[in-house]
Amino acid sequence: MAIADLVLTSPDIPNGSRIDDRFAGEVGSETPRMVVTGVPTDAVELAIICHDPDAPLPHGFTHWTLYGLPAIDGEVIEDVGRPGLNDDDSFGYVGPFPPYGHGTHHYFFWVYALSRQVVGEPSRDEFLRDYADAVVEQARIVATYSR
Repeated sequence: MAIADLVLTSPDIPNGSRIDDRFAGEVGSETPRMVVTGVPTDAVELAIICHDPDAPLPHGFTHWTLYGLPAIDGEVIEDVGRPGLNDDDSFGYVGPFPPYGHGTHHYFFWVYALSRQVVGEPSRDEFLRDYADAVVEQARIVATYSR
């Protein structure tokens, strides 16, 4: 699997930065903008997942799953995609909301270029289990948040 060409950036959350409060769960969970470049020509769909492995749960906490995105370079348009289930038992983006005093959490925003379409709205765990073989390329940015 190639990992050098696909790139994920965000004008709202630069890689390595602290997530601004407006994108946090306490303030309103505004969905951050994401931009994808270097999409492989053999990709048929893109997926976005945001996951916090530092959450005090056995598998961390998934904040966002978005499937059905066109396999093209450019800004990710949330309304074009199909939201999957997050760990808040809702659909769509839910902002960071770590427990007070739990320290700095890391938020991994992943983009996956896929060789086949995702069916339905799988959870992160279901997606990773059922579509690992379809990942052509992947990229990520990592940001932090604490309360």
